[in-house]
Amino acid sequence: MVKGLFFTGLFAAALLSTYLLLSGVSLNEATKWMFRDQVVLSEEDKPESLDSSQDWTQYPALEVTATGYTAGKESTGKTPDHPAYGITYSGVKVKRDLYSTIAADTSVFPIGSVLFIPEYGFGVVADTGSAIKGNRIDLYYDTVQDVYNEWGKKTLNVYLIQKGKGTLTEEALQIMNEEESMQVFRQELLKEVE
Repeated sequence: MVKGLFFTGLFAAALLSTYLLLSGVSLNEATKWMFRDQVVLSEEDKPESLDSSQDWTQYPALEVTATGYTAGKESTGKTPDHPAYGITYSGVKVKRDLYSTIAADTSVFPIGSVLFIPEYGFGVVADTGSAIKGNRIDLYYDTVQDVYNEWGKKTLNVYLIQKGKGTLTEEALQIMNEEESMQVFRQELLKEVE
C-alpha cells in the first residue's frame, strides 16, 4: 500500500513538473491556481518582522507601562531550589517564545489573555505580581541582563488579541507556540534569544 502511494505521488509530481515545463507556467502561479484560498507571498512581499506583519491597530489598544521580569530571586524572591521556581500564578512554566508568559493585573487582563506588545511580540497573561496593578505588565525574560539590554521600562500601547477566561495550561501555550503559520516568526525570535 505504501509503495503504491509513493509511486502515485511520484507520478503526480512528474506530471506536474512536465506540465509546468511545457506550459511556461511558474510554480508560484500554479500554486495560486491550485490553492486559491491561500496567500503565497513572494520574498519581497514577506513582512520583515512580526511587528510589521499586520495592522495591529485593528485590535483594542490600551496604554500600559511595561517592565521585564525573570524567574529569579530579584523578581520573584525564589531561587532555583524552590519547588515553585519558574512556575507562574496560572501553573505554567515561564517561557520566552513566540507566545511568552507575562504578568498582568487580572482585573485588567484575565489569565489567558493574549496581547501583542510591539518590540516584544505576543504575551500570554500567565502570572501576577505585587507591583503589577492597573495598566502595568511585566514581560518575561530569561536573564536580568536580557531585561536591561532588550527592554528596561517602556510606556506603550499594547493590543488585546484575545481576552482570557481565567485559565491557561501548558498544552494551550504549546499549541499557540507551535501554530504552523507562525513558525517563521518563532524561528526569528528563537535565534534572537540564543
